[in-house]
Amino acid sequence: MPASPRVRSGNRRDEAARLAVLHAADDLLVSHGFAALTIEAIAREAGVAKQTIYRWWPSKVEILLDTLIGDTVKRLRVPEDSSADSLRGYLVTFARFVTEDPAGKVFLALLAQGQHDPATAESLRKRYLVPRRILERELLARAVAAGEIAPVLGLDALLDALFGPIVYCALTGSVVNAELIDALFMSLVRPCG
Repeated sequence: MPASPRVRSGNRRDEAARLAVLHAADDLLVSHGFAALTIEAIAREAGVAKQTIYRWWPSKVEILLDTLIGDTVKRLRVPEDSSADSLRGYLVTFARFVTEDPAGKVFLALLAQGQHDPATAESLRKRYLVPRRILERELLARAVAAGEIAPVLGLDALLDALFGPIVYCALTGSVVNAELIDALFMSLVRPCG
């Protein structure tokens, strides 16, 4: 997934230190929560100086966004195949991502924090949600053009209607089961054939 790059200043990053910071932030968020996550704790866990972190990232939110973007590229790829089966499979993978994957916990934490902090909401929207939505919208458009699906809503409304209930369940700790995925998929996406 193409991420919106941030302008960086300072020395080039040492890749091992960068990865250590990203992994530390991810691990600490999952084990202690967003409120307890501090730059000091990340630096200690990663074995780097706080100044190193501040030279590369302006805040813990930006570290978490880099973690989320990197993990999503690896574990939540938008399918290139636009078949109805691929779309349903993607919904299942998304549901697992937000309910079971540590990167999904990062996503949910940033969504929650964005409700209190407009800067977090804006950064999450610009760097993650908008680029991802573009890819997902293109996937749906290809599926419609190929005659694989006949959605009951416009593509943007369809994305909201498909992913909204899954995210809500994940945020509230409810189970996202196959029955929910099937109901969303069959009633909203309407596979052809």
